[in-house]
Amino acid sequence: MKLLVRNLSRSTTEQEIRILFSTHGSVTECNLVLDQKTGKSKGFAFVEMPNESEAQSALSTLHETRMAKNRIRVKIAQKT
Repeated sequence: MKLLVRNLSRSTTEQEIRILFSTHGSVTECNLVLDQKTGKSKGFAFVEMPNESEAQSALSTLHETRMAKNRIRVKIAQKT
């Protein structure tokens, strides 16, 4: 299941996101979206978790929690 994580602090790293979500299960992919010109975070990321129940647990537990002073929002990523 692919999750969208929004409202991340610009200083949050991909590794920090992976560690946070790994407490709820296996993370196969974590992509912090960066601005192409500056190389800095755009404040959101995608996290892929293969086990749906673990992903649901992460979603319900982490949505609206604080990470680096920001209240993050977690939801299921829309398929394109």
